[in-house]
Amino acid sequence: MTPSATVAPDPARPVAVGRAGTVTRGRAQTVVTPPETIEAPARPELDDGDHDRFAHFCKKADIVRAHVTGEAIVALCGKRWVPTRDPSRYPVCPSCRELKDAGYTLR
Repeated sequence: MTPSATVAPDPARPVAVGRAGTVTRGRAQTVVTPPETIEAPARPELDDGDHDRFAHFCKKADIVRAHVTGEAIVALCGKRWVPTRDPSRYPVCPSCRELKDAGYTLR
């Protein structure tokens, strides 16, 4: 067959019209769409971690709730974090100690 010759349609092969309107013979065309982007749930803003190596003063009920639900709690010094470590292994936060000695309490 020469390159300039045309081929007559073969009646034995099915003819399909693709999505873009192109005629294909014997194979289907698939249009690939990009996956949808799923937004991550909002996370609470936590501190930069400068108080991570201290034990903080917090309400006992808040600590229990944080361990059960994974929610962030606020210490007397204002530190906002999710407690996961044993506080007996760390020194007491100096800011929390000063505020507690000055008579401040958690509400």
